Amino acid sequence: MAKDNLQVLNALDVAKTQWYHFTAIIIAGMGFFTDAYDLFCISLVTKLLGRIYYHVDGAEKPGTLPPNVSAAVNGVAFCGTLAGQLFFGWLGDKMGRKRVYGMTLMLMVIASVASGLSFGHNAKSVMATLCFFRFWLGFGIGGDYPLSATIMSEYANKKTRGAFIAAVFAMQGFGILAGGIFAIIIASAFKAKFDAPSYEVDALRSTVPQADFVWRIILMVGALPAALTYYWRMKMPETARYTALVAKNAKQAANDMSKVLQVDIEAEPQKVEQLAQQPANTFGLFSKQFLRRHGLHLLGTTSTWFLLDIAFYSQNLFQKDIFSAIGWIPAAKTMNAIDEVYRIARAQTLIALCSTVPGYWFTVAFIDKIGRFAIQLMGFFFMTVFMFALAIPYNHWTHKDNRIGFVVMYSLTFFFANFGPNATTFVVPAEIFPARLRSTCHGISAASGKLGAIVGAFGFLYLAQNQDKAKADAGYPAGIGVKNSLLVLGGINFLGILFTFLVPESKGKSLEEMSRENEDENGEMQELDQTSYENRTVPLS
Repeated sequence: MAKDNLQVLNALDVAKTQWYHFTAIIIAGMGFFTDAYDLFCISLVTKLLGRIYYHVDGAEKPGTLPPNVSAAVNGVAFCGTLAGQLFFGWLGDKMGRKRVYGMTLMLMVIASVASGLSFGHNAKSVMATLCFFRFWLGFGIGGDYPLSATIMSEYANKKTRGAFIAAVFAMQGFGILAGGIFAIIIASAFKAKFDAPSYEVDALRSTVPQADFVWRIILMVGALPAALTYYWRMKMPETARYTALVAKNAKQAANDMSKVLQVDIEAEPQKVEQLAQQPANTFGLFSKQFLRRHGLHLLGTTSTWFLLDIAFYSQNLFQKDIFSAIGWIPAAKTMNAIDEVYRIARAQTLIALCSTVPGYWFTVAFIDKIGRFAIQLMGFFFMTVFMFALAIPYNHWTHKDNRIGFVVMYSLTFFFANFGPNATTFVVPAEIFPARLRSTCHGISAASGKLGAIVGAFGFLYLAQNQDKAKADAGYPAGIGVKNSLLVLGGINFLGILFTFLVPESKGKSLEEMSRENEDENGEMQELDQTSYENRTVPLS
C-alpha cells in the first residue's frame, strides 16, 4: 500500500486558496510577463531596424533587414531560450528553485538594458551586438520556464493547481499586450514631436535620426517588470517539496510552510529519511527505471510541445499578409518610419486583445473542471480543423470579399492554441515527474517546444515562399507556397492529437501521486484513501 504523504505536503495539497497563492502567481507571473514582452517586442521594431540600418538611396521601397540578418535578430533569442531551459532546468533541481530563480531574473534585467544599448560604427556591428545580448536575454528567459512552473506547482493545492500554473503562463498574454501598448505610446510621442513625410514623398527624411531611440527604448523597458519583482522573488521561501524531498531538510520545510500557511506543522525527519531510501526516490534521469516509469510521459510532453510550437510560431508567416489585406498596415512606402512602428504595434495589440489573451484565461477557468487532457485534445483538434479550413479553399480566402472570414478563422486557430495545448504543454510537465527531476524534465519539454518554435518561425519562412522564385520575397529561394504550408501545419496539429494520448491526466491528484514518489518497498503504487486524504487536517497552534 502507498505510504501516507509528509504532513507538510498534505498541508499544501489541501490548503484553501489564500493570499500566498495569489502572491506566488504574481511573482512567478511577472517573470512570464517580462519573457513575453522581451521575446515578442522585437517583431515590433524589425521593420524600423531595416529602415535605419539598411536604407538604399534611390530604392522604391524602404530598407529591410536581409533574410539572414532578420533570421538572426528574430531567432537568436529562441536559441538562447532553448539553452537556458535545459541549463537552468537542470540547475533548479541541483541548487534549488529559489536560488536559480534570482539568477535568471538578474540575467534578464541586464540583457534587456544591454540590448537597447547595442553599439557599433556600422549596421553589421550594431546587429551583431544586438544579437549577442538577445541571446543572453533568451538564456535568462529560458530559465524562467521550468522554474516558474515548478515553483507554482509545488506551492499550489491539488484542487486548483492547474489554474494557478496556467495563470502564471497566461501572464504571457499581458506581456504581449503591454509590448504593443508601450510601442503605441512611444511611437505616438515621437510622431507628435518629430513629424516626417512618408517614404514616397521624401525617402531620406521619412526616417528621422531620433527614430534610433524608439527601438532602443522599447527593448530596454523590458527590464522594468523583472527588476521590480526581484526583491519579492528573493523573499519567497524555497518550496517545501524541494526542501523536504530533494534537500531532505524536514525541519526547514516545516518551518517555511508553517509561516506561509500560518499553522503548526510537524517536521517528520524520520519519514523524510524513509522516503529518501525508497527505490522510487533514488533512480536518475538516464536510468532504466526512469524510462520504464516516465519515459512515455517525457516523450508525450516533449513531442506535443514541439508540434504545438511549430504551428504556434508559424503565425508570423501570415500575420503581415493578414494585416495588409484588411488595411491595418498600408504599403511601407506610404508611411514614415515611426508611423510604421505605430501601425504594426496597433495591429499586434488588437490580435492579442481579441485572440491571445482570452484563450489563456479560458484555460485558467476550465483546466481544473474539464482537465488537462480534454483541453489539449480539443485545442489540437480545432487547430487541425481551422488550419485545413484555411488551406483547402485557400484561393477562396485570397479574394478581397472573403478576407474578414480569413481573419476570423485565423484568430480562432490561435484562440484554440491558447485555450488548448499552448497552456497545457506548460502545465503538465510541472506535475507528473518526481521532485528531484521535475525542473529538469520541464526544461527538456520546454526546450523541445522552443526547437519547434525555431522550425515554425524559420523553416516555414522559407517553406511558405512562392513556388515561382520570381514571386518569392527578396533574398529567399522558391518554397512550396502558403497553401501547402497550411496543409503541412494541419498535419502537424493532427500529430499533436495522437501524441496527446501519451500524456497522463493530473487533475485533482497530488504531485507525489502523479510522480509515484510515495510508493511502498515493493514499488507498488496504490491510490491513497481519498476520504482520509481530503479530510486530513493540520493541527492549529
